[in-house]
Amino acid sequence: MNDYNTMPQAAHRLELIGRERLTVSGVEDVDRFDETGIVMSTSAGTLVVTGEDLHIGKLSLDGGELHVDGRIDSVTYEDEGPARGGFFSRLFG
Repeated sequence: MNDYNTMPQAAHRLELIGRERLTVSGVEDVDRFDETGIVMSTSAGTLVVTGEDLHIGKLSLDGGELHVDGRIDSVTYEDEGPARGGFFSRLFG
């Protein structure tokens, strides 16, 4: 049975070209960003991108797409759960 009152989950996709350009689809919100890290909510969970000289080239929350330029060192999904002051505190503390 279909539930017509709920929105379908947006398709989530990552495309990394070299270590210089990342395209993410299924982005719901950008929680934090600076030139060393970007934390975003996606349809697949919280995504953390770290690197150097990171810049958001394009952000379309209506379309759910984000383009990142710079030197990308890591792309990591964080598990949802109780706040424990771990990775986020060290990254943006």
